[in-house]
Amino acid sequence: MATPLSDPSPSPLRTVAVVGLGTMGTGIAEVLAKAGREVVGIDISEAQAAKCVAALEASTARGVERGRLTEQDRAEILARVRTSPDLRAAADADLVIEVAPESYEVKQQIFRELDGIVRPGTILATGTNALSVTRLAADSARPERVLGLHFFNPAPAMKLVEVVSSVLTAPAAVTAVTNLALDLGKEPVAVGDRPGFVADGLLFGYLNQAAAMYEAKYASREDIDAAMRLGCGLPMGPLALLDLIGVDTARTVLEAMYAASRDRLHAPAPILKQLSEAGLTGRKAGRGFYTYEAPGSGTVVRDALTPLEGGDPVAGRTVRSVGVAGSGTMASGIAEVFAKAGYEVVLAARSEEKAQAAKARIGKSLARSVDKGRLTAEAAAETLDRITATGTYDDFADVDLAVEAVAEDLEVKRQLFAALDKVCKPGAVLATTTSSLPVVACARATSRPQDVIGMHFFNPAPAMKLVEVVRTVLTADDVHATVREVCGRIRKHAVDCGDRAGFIVNALLFPYLNNAIKMVQEHYASLDDIDAAMKLGGGYPMGPFELLDVVGLDVSLAIEKVLHREFRDPGLAPAPLLEHLVAAGCLGRKTGRGFREYAKR
Repeated sequence: MATPLSDPSPSPLRTVAVVGLGTMGTGIAEVLAKAGREVVGIDISEAQAAKCVAALEASTARGVERGRLTEQDRAEILARVRTSPDLRAAADADLVIEVAPESYEVKQQIFRELDGIVRPGTILATGTNALSVTRLAADSARPERVLGLHFFNPAPAMKLVEVVSSVLTAPAAVTAVTNLALDLGKEPVAVGDRPGFVADGLLFGYLNQAAAMYEAKYASREDIDAAMRLGCGLPMGPLALLDLIGVDTARTVLEAMYAASRDRLHAPAPILKQLSEAGLTGRKAGRGFYTYEAPGSGTVVRDALTPLEGGDPVAGRTVRSVGVAGSGTMASGIAEVFAKAGYEVVLAARSEEKAQAAKARIGKSLARSVDKGRLTAEAAAETLDRITATGTYDDFADVDLAVEAVAEDLEVKRQLFAALDKVCKPGAVLATTTSSLPVVACARATSRPQDVIGMHFFNPAPAMKLVEVVRTVLTADDVHATVREVCGRIRKHAVDCGDRAGFIVNALLFPYLNNAIKMVQEHYASLDDIDAAMKLGGGYPMGPFELLDVVGLDVSLAIEKVLHREFRDPGLAPAPLLEHLVAAGCLGRKTGRGFREYAKR
């Protein structure tokens, strides 16, 4: 089970050799040198070693420019780093960190040679995130001193370090590298030896599913990446991240994960093999899922797959007024968004009282925006005046767009769409905000399924920039064009996807959350370790268990069930622990207890 490490005693590891001076090795060398360690950088390529030194010179120069280092600090840091093409340069090291390519043969050869070079007490650490630390240790002359030390890229910025023990690792070695990680200003987490460990064990399954989604032509690469950035607050979209990591590296990690788990969700998507074997391995090759300005560049350039600019070739219908059905948080948030954009809005609920309460909620939201200086008092008043609250859907008779935001229950939604079909004028666009139910089922409840489309807003609607635009096989082209145009006017980023469970975001997000639950269920890692790993190692704004408790465990379970029912993949079956918590009434923050307990309000 993963355990947070916090031994405060200083680390005796003063001289550290880093074997492999690629991006990760260079970053580790920089972190070590800045923390006062003597660093021996070793790489068989003298050009790579020179590149490492140049990168350190550039990085420390930026530090001086930004006032983070003095010239003397910079000179001392650079003086602590020397490079060599020969492993024998590691002879006096207290710790050797190997960050060579992800190949057993390469790593085993390095470890065998180091056995005959280093002192008996020297600790040997592998930077692998996919290969078995136990297998590497077993091939060493002194397996008790071998462990994993997994930094995250870019090493100078990322706080997480996973300290990986095999069944053979001596506790003293773990303590020593743990103290070193703390000295480096990192947050070490102890984990057992299994492919991917905590962070990558969750991350790579998600990346693999994103690659498969793109391969299936369900959504464009740009839409998949935008959806996860804007819908989940991630620093990068999954396909851009695969290009950064290296498509070949991701394939290697997934192969190792699949060999251990036999979970089809870990079986590398065929496109990863195709790109790897074509040499299209991502940024380092200048081309992967995207095309880059040059090998090693992060600047994306247009290619044959880049969407054409200039909007939809089909003209949309005119929309001046919008009806929003519902009285909950999502309905009031959507009504606020439309009213802010200048639309006349009819907010309808099952009773006048509920509708007025929803409008009052919007008034409070607008007042908060005024208090924070985001909106003038005059603009807030004008926005609220554009909203008419009503207790009857009959008032939707003249709206150009009707947006349904009622309970996530298919029968409830179908009844509402049947009612809208009778009330709304011919040519009105009817949209559902469902996050998991089939849009076409709502469409078939009307006599005009061609006018029905999905507009999946994210909560809170005024703040979240993403809208998933969901076409059914019956949706008319001009209806799709209308909604795209409306999204532009309300300043939301629209992504296109087909009518299948989860659309883009939930189809990628919830299997990741489910796998996190399985990790706890299997006693591999704790809630706190997993949340910390994904925030510190993956750049996620919230850990999976924080997010699950916010979303609601009952809502999460319902979405998991829909995904499992749609795709029939055993790996998507909801984790029993999630089912047990829901059955016990532990639904997250709203009930005061989910994966964690919360103070009662």
